[in-house]
Amino acid sequence: MANHQHAAPAPVGGSLVNIVTLSCGVLIALMAAILVVRFLFGLGAVTNLNDGYPWGIWIAVDVVIGSAFACGGFSVAMLVYIFNKGEYHPLVRPALLASLFGYTLAGAGVIFDLGRWWNVWNMFWPGSINPNSVMFEVAVCITLYIVVMWIEFSPVVLEKLGQDAARRKVGKAMFFIIALGTVLPMMHQSSLGTLLVVMGGQVHPLWQTPALPLLYLLSAIFMGYAVVLFESCLTSTAYRRKLETQMLTPMAKIMLGILAVFIVVRLGDVIVRGALPLAFAPSVEALMFWLEMACFIAPLILIGAESNRRNPAKLFLAGVLLMLGGALMRLSGFLIGYETGGDFNYFPTLAEVLVTAGMFAAEVLGYIIITRRFPVLPREEAIH
Repeated sequence: MANHQHAAPAPVGGSLVNIVTLSCGVLIALMAAILVVRFLFGLGAVTNLNDGYPWGIWIAVDVVIGSAFACGGFSVAMLVYIFNKGEYHPLVRPALLASLFGYTLAGAGVIFDLGRWWNVWNMFWPGSINPNSVMFEVAVCITLYIVVMWIEFSPVVLEKLGQDAARRKVGKAMFFIIALGTVLPMMHQSSLGTLLVVMGGQVHPLWQTPALPLLYLLSAIFMGYAVVLFESCLTSTAYRRKLETQMLTPMAKIMLGILAVFIVVRLGDVIVRGALPLAFAPSVEALMFWLEMACFIAPLILIGAESNRRNPAKLFLAGVLLMLGGALMRLSGFLIGYETGGDFNYFPTLAEVLVTAGMFAAEVLGYIIITRRFPVLPREEAIH
């Protein structure tokens, strides 16, 4: 293994009170107030959910899309620990932190959406377990992965507290923990696609295919890299740090390789199944399909050339487009391209939107607090 010299991570420091953190605080307070009403008076008090649409944006956005956005830690860990690419090690902690908040909040989002939320423990109770259920597999894998990520991140906290002995003990078990942290996301991201497969004809043919588990897994991996690009660019701007272009440029190339495989599978599947004519029908679904495909294809053009991958603005834009493309694919499958039949329809209430905004605000606020007070990002001196 090559000997890669990296500066030790260090807290960024600085004030925790600014316009961003205050705005996040307001959104979180609004979310908390709405959730009090929701837990006391039920889903009907704050949402537009109904018998035809038993889940809305709290599942489609907060959980299905949010967990894919949180795959940066898993994607970078694969590079560093599985493929032995030690040069990417400085990206592990910030990517893991973003994943930690994303998945923890996604797990909370599931509880928000449960009608009888007080029975959530039943899914882990031996007498209630249904091992043949896709939803059970997703729930267990996500729960275990949240625990695994907290353990993976614990050395950062122990380092801050000066508990070196405890940090070394955790380090001895880290190989097993990292292995679990690689397998679990692969299992539940593919199973999120399987959730749509079992819905059969309720899902529009442009998104209903047996290939969904593979498509969801591939898209989660390149969305993870896209989020790392996005987060790195925002962090370097907000904290006035130099962008780690020497790491992000080759990582973007890997991301494009996975994206190319995904596009071949996605388009090939639509053509083989004979669903392509539906993409040219005058419908909302056709429009969403082409928007999704445009977001996937554009990064290949935008940063396909080596010189363009050294451009921070183009890296950032490519990351945003891939995040948007993956989000559209999931939103279309779970909501826009989902048709339950009858006269049912669904559009989120303002309260639902505010809870979703509050979830993302909590992630942003948590990320700011931890990076400013805990050793997550590399020392500034190392990148000058």
